Amino acid sequence: MRVVSLLASATEIVCALGAGEMLVGRSHECDNPGWVTRLPACSEPAFDISVSSGEIDAEVRRRLHSGEPLYNIHLETIRELQPDLVITQSHCEVCAVTPADLERDGKCLIAAQQLAISASTLDEIFDGILRIAASLGLEDRGRELVACERERLRLVKVTAARYRRPTVVMLEWADPFFAMGNWGPELIDIANGEALLGKAGEYSTAIPAESLRNADPEYLIVAPCGFNLDRALLEQAVLERHSWWPELRAVRERKLVFADGNLYFNRSGMTVSRTAEIIAEILHGCSFGVPPQAACWRRPTF
Repeated sequence: MRVVSLLASATEIVCALGAGEMLVGRSHECDNPGWVTRLPACSEPAFDISVSSGEIDAEVRRRLHSGEPLYNIHLETIRELQPDLVITQSHCEVCAVTPADLERDGKCLIAAQQLAISASTLDEIFDGILRIAASLGLEDRGRELVACERERLRLVKVTAARYRRPTVVMLEWADPFFAMGNWGPELIDIANGEALLGKAGEYSTAIPAESLRNADPEYLIVAPCGFNLDRALLEQAVLERHSWWPELRAVRERKLVFADGNLYFNRSGMTVSRTAEIIAEILHGCSFGVPPQAACWRRPTF
């Protein structure tokens, strides 16, 4: 089978199923495992994403309002790759290519089965693994993979349960503030934290700046969607524009953390268990047999 994955998490899942050799094309965001970047990219952003987070948000809102695309699909490349299966996502029209993007750009011209994955909870992430496995004829491997990931999360929960439960806010955007929803609060709970502002199973939403100020969490994790760690760290200057920023408990007590949102906190694939471990590392100093912190998260300079 020949597979084009237009979703980074789906690319991870195909590889984790031991079917990486089936991949013939990827999205511009697919980067894990590293070798997949050698595959042809079949999409690209439709606008400049090197600008500030505030400018990105404004352009996304403008395009959604006007009906302009957020992504350009390279249909000719996809046709040349002759895939049997094209994987997209139907959960969020902002963070990755959707079936609507293919419909607009010429879905009828692609002679392939299409599979759209949606994930707002951990259960839905694991259901996506099973659906991809079934599409590849790897049902047994899919069930084994889900069982392994659930066990990994269970170990995080057991390990973190011995510590005090602090309050936590996770932001997936800094200008404006977006409180992380979807599966994010579930991961905080597994890591024995009390999630504030974001709601499990619901879309991440923009919140007034005063909501963060009033919540005043003990820990604040900033993991902007689509930003790696280096890019996330640049948001410190954006956050410090708020006159009350130094008054936040997490800032005063140096419990502010910037993290890789692109690979971990905002990706619904094979890194969700590692994300739970990272949160437990941040909150409690737990270790799970991998180098702690590494390039996943960092406390900023003050």
